[in-house]
Amino acid sequence: MTAPPAALAAALGGALGDRVEPAPAAEVHGGCINRCWRWETSSGPVFVKEAPADRLEMLEAERHGLLELRSAEAIRVPEPLAAGAVEGSAFLALEWIDFGPSTTASDERLGEQLAALHRQRADRYGLDRDNTIGSTPQPNAWGDDWVRFLRERRLGFQLQLAAANGYGDRLQERGHRLLACLEVFFATYRPAPSLLHGDLWGGNRATDTAGQPVIYDPAAYYGDREADIAMTRLFGGFGPRFYSAYVATWPLDQAAGTRRDLYNLYHVLNHLNLFGGSYRAQAEAMIDRLLAAAGQ
Repeated sequence: MTAPPAALAAALGGALGDRVEPAPAAEVHGGCINRCWRWETSSGPVFVKEAPADRLEMLEAERHGLLELRSAEAIRVPEPLAAGAVEGSAFLALEWIDFGPSTTASDERLGEQLAALHRQRADRYGLDRDNTIGSTPQPNAWGDDWVRFLRERRLGFQLQLAAANGYGDRLQERGHRLLACLEVFFATYRPAPSLLHGDLWGGNRATDTAGQPVIYDPAAYYGDREADIAMTRLFGGFGPRFYSAYVATWPLDQAAGTRRDLYNLYHVLNHLNLFGGSYRAQAEAMIDRLLAAAGQ
């Protein structure tokens, strides 16, 4: 904890308008970027993310994304309660949700409800503010052309970061060849701008004690719904009932599988930029498959 517990408690209390215990009840799991706490208040526990003060904008962008997802009224999303900064710490306080086991029934509900979330539309691709994917900036400036958005604000942006991080040579040469031929994957497909979670891997979904799905830690924007579905397959954690329920509610384009690597490449490049290691080989292999599929 960067700020003294009492100072953070006082800031939380002021932001929540509630009496807050002078120290957290426990540190809880919340990912590898921020420290997370269960903090008791006179109205019950809250979930608190704490980060260095210079990450306040990142936490405020997360709050904005949660509110955007909640506005669809399609799936349970933690309610953001307050955000602020004090003595070197930024914080985001969220509704506390007790989790239970995921089941085939909750997987099915998740598929149905995610399809309902994706029915939330915008006129363009992007979002009214930038946010982050993990701790990496994610530019979301609105655009009318999905291929251009994907090229400039997703794959191209990650390749630029990779070059700055020293990942050049073959990755850059093959990656830019891919950027030049992205239209091939959209010759007969024009995705509508759907509201996306944006970072939908197994660690960002759960089930509450009533058996209802919950999603959190978004990198929300409006884009091709196939991008969310693709990421659910990148690291696993979603059962067959999830997929069958989703397509029964809203069928996917018959060529969706050919674009899976395209959308997951964004996340693998992001992991390369964040963590290095074997993600370079994985990214290059994905680019090679995509170039072959494009006839390059």
